[in-house]
Amino acid sequence: MARLKAATRSSIPSDQTDAFDQIVQDRGSIPELGPIGAMIHVPELTQRGEVLREYLRGDLSSLPAQTRELAMILTAREMDCQYIWHAHAGFARESGLSDELVNNLRDKRDLPTLSTDEEAVINYGREFFRTHKVTQESFDSALACFGVRGLVELTNLMGYYAALAFNVNAFEMEIPEDSPEIPLPV
Repeated sequence: MARLKAATRSSIPSDQTDAFDQIVQDRGSIPELGPIGAMIHVPELTQRGEVLREYLRGDLSSLPAQTRELAMILTAREMDCQYIWHAHAGFARESGLSDELVNNLRDKRDLPTLSTDEEAVINYGREFFRTHKVTQESFDSALACFGVRGLVELTNLMGYYAALAFNVNAFEMEIPEDSPEIPLPV
């Protein structure tokens, strides 16, 4: 069970009702699941994060969908975040990532042969999440694959999804019961 009750218009800071109303209008209801279900308790924060999310996941990003989805599920795996895994593993498959890659990443098994771009994302993300640094070799490889713009976007995409995972994990936000994805073994 989530650690917070669902937000209501009367439970949020009184100076943030306009932001709350806009989020509810944009989404069609009050978000109760996932990171937004926790973050909406501070609507201005949520609204500002949504702008970054729209950039990183939308048409403005220079990264292809396959790269973005790999970065998101890698972040979910490294952060042991069931919700982000649930939300993005299917999209990762639809974007062209192989079932073997997705499943092996989920289960922490050896990964299949990777493309140069996939290997760059995996090495860059794993190094940062595990050591809080990136070696020059991994940095240079990712830079060669994605350029300066793409590498800045990749870094911020992983950082943003790490922040979302922090919210999900800290507030114990639940995944929908009908998730088609096998949960992360944590």
